[in-house]
Amino acid sequence: MTDSCRKETFLVQIGNRKEEHFRAVSTPIYFSTAFRHEEIGLQDGYDYIRTGNPTRDVLEKAVAELESGEKAFATSSGMAAVQLVFALFEEGSHFIASRDIYGGNYRLFEVFEKKYNFSFTYWDGKDYEELETFIQDNTKAIFIESPTNPLMQTVDLRKISVITKRHEILHIVDNTLYTPYIQRPLEEGADIVVHSATKYLAGHNDLLAGVVISKGKTVNEEFAFLHNSIGAVLSPYDCFSLIRGMKTLALRMRQHENNAKRVVEYLRTHPLVTDVYYPGRSGMLSFEIIDEALVSPFLKALKLFTFAESLGGVESFLTYPITQTHMDIPKEVRESYGLSNCLLRASVGIEHEDDIIADLEQAFEAITQLGVAKF
Repeated sequence: MTDSCRKETFLVQIGNRKEEHFRAVSTPIYFSTAFRHEEIGLQDGYDYIRTGNPTRDVLEKAVAELESGEKAFATSSGMAAVQLVFALFEEGSHFIASRDIYGGNYRLFEVFEKKYNFSFTYWDGKDYEELETFIQDNTKAIFIESPTNPLMQTVDLRKISVITKRHEILHIVDNTLYTPYIQRPLEEGADIVVHSATKYLAGHNDLLAGVVISKGKTVNEEFAFLHNSIGAVLSPYDCFSLIRGMKTLALRMRQHENNAKRVVEYLRTHPLVTDVYYPGRSGMLSFEIIDEALVSPFLKALKLFTFAESLGGVESFLTYPITQTHMDIPKEVRESYGLSNCLLRASVGIEHEDDIIADLEQAFEAITQLGVAKF
């Protein structure tokens, strides 16, 4: 494999030719918690599983390269990845974050405010001059989701990077919904990228994982220390599973996106749908139906879509954010930025596009026949 190979080739080749002794094609799983020392003072990078593991190394090097970063750190969940990032900062720090943000991040930030005297200002993603006015003397970073969850808003990462560099603060981007197949924030000037690798990177709704990718000697070294010290590292078996899932990332993302675009076309013409939110890429979209009373019967009528939390797997999911992923955000806050009780978030899978649309169609027809809705 050459240094100039394309993403599709790189993904398929992750871990190949890494095991030299038996020439295994698939990356072996090194379960050992400890590694033998040949003599005092002789270090080869492995002594204890929390500090380093050969299977995890293969994963982390691959993810770092995919995101155009220098170092990557695999964690036990997406939230553990966010926790690792914020462990960089001292008590009393101020941050700016996306207004339309994943509910789990909002919940964690509320904890940070109470326990560590952190403070957060939320930005709606529209006015970059306004964003700059939010910066205070104690501002340490801008934390951006792009696209946001669940309203699928995108921002100009380069513009934000110009601002963060001017003020010598960090630019952190959650790239979960786009993945490095579509967007590489570090190439746009960001300093740190976060993934819930549970989602598109793993891709099969069977793995809990997170990843932090960084560049810059100081930040890289701090993360290495914190990753080892906190210890929320990804297990060898889960590293292996994530590598295996990532090998098909390019294929999956193309199909997710193709199917999502077809679903968007369908929903935009349906009389029971008032708004559709789609960032133009990836397999994530949200839509609002005409009446909150339709939500429950619509979800019950689905046959192919699974009503569940999470996203990014091969199966199509529908999520009701206000009772699931975003339930910890107060109602008045949600409504202030447009997250309504009529909104459903769709993670469009890789099933046949006609079957996906047919399931939505039969669910809409079912609630009409029940007399709940009328065209």
